[in-house]
Amino acid sequence: MAIVPSLILKQLYTNGSLKNTEQGVEFSLKNRLSDASLTKIQSLKIDQTEVPLEHIHIDSGNGKGLLSSADISEQQPIDFPLKHSLTVKAKMEALSAGKHQIVVAFEAKPFGKLELKVDDAIADEKLKRVKIPRDEEDDYTEKAISTRQKFVEEFTGKKLDHVKQYSFDPHITQGNCEHFTGVAQVPIGFAGPLLIHGEHAQGEFLIPMATAEGTLVASYNRGMSVVNLSGGVKCTVVADAMQRAPVFYF
Repeated sequence: MAIVPSLILKQLYTNGSLKNTEQGVEFSLKNRLSDASLTKIQSLKIDQTEVPLEHIHIDSGNGKGLLSSADISEQQPIDFPLKHSLTVKAKMEALSAGKHQIVVAFEAKPFGKLELKVDDAIADEKLKRVKIPRDEEDDYTEKAISTRQKFVEEFTGKKLDHVKQYSFDPHITQGNCEHFTGVAQVPIGFAGPLLIHGEHAQGEFLIPMATAEGTLVASYNRGMSVVNLSGGVKCTVVADAMQRAPVFYF
């Protein structure tokens, strides 16, 4: 087996994807590591019960349909690029509600032989909850966003008039805002101009301030007037640092 820490390897598994289907059981894997290709499925065990290889199929989501695990090889690999998802379908008896252990042994380039061990659960249908729609491949496309906007309108019974209007590429919010659905309008006032003598900024600058706090812009504006009467402000960066809190998972 390749030396890939189990905690990192578990990132391949999409939690909550285990479910019963008319054909058997399925779950999803998403590449959250780096570009790779699947070259072999060695075995699949669910609760210590091994599923025959001929009963295992892979849906790569590329429109080519299901591919039998027996057809996967180094000569016929399945591309598994970063952020791409695969669905593993196993022909077997339906699983009972509750927690189950999944063990998948497989080979992938460039990692070699790997074994993924995870626990997931089959949820009781009575506990099924409403979920905000999202796109596993790219959740910042116009299609994904409009689907979410429609969901919010139908769920709340309220029309989104101004929220839908924005003038930037939603992809720039990735990593800063999940389930992006639109924007909120915040009042902006300007203070200044402020005279700056900096290492890079030289001259007079208007200072935009997004706020709903009364007197805030006016107070800054008066302060800048005093600074300007004193000859402006000199500024420089004397140090920069980033603080992080480490977490150790055992």
